[in-house]
Amino acid sequence: MTFAICLNNEGYEASLELRKIYQVVPPEPNDPRGYIRIIDESGEDYLYDANAFEPIQLPPRTARKIRATFA
Repeated sequence: MTFAICLNNEGYEASLELRKIYQVVPPEPNDPRGYIRIIDESGEDYLYDANAFEPIQLPPRTARKIRATFA
């Protein structure tokens, strides 16, 4: 499971919170370049400009705990 932190939510204030860690899901075949799929505040995955996020590597213990919250 991959994670990213939101660095820019301009235009998506209701869907994304600044400085929040979001789950990144694998792209679909027709997804445009430069976009990533994020599970946002709605609980669904949507495409967002990849420049609005910074991918992060979490320590294994932290990643396990976050994964448990998605179950």
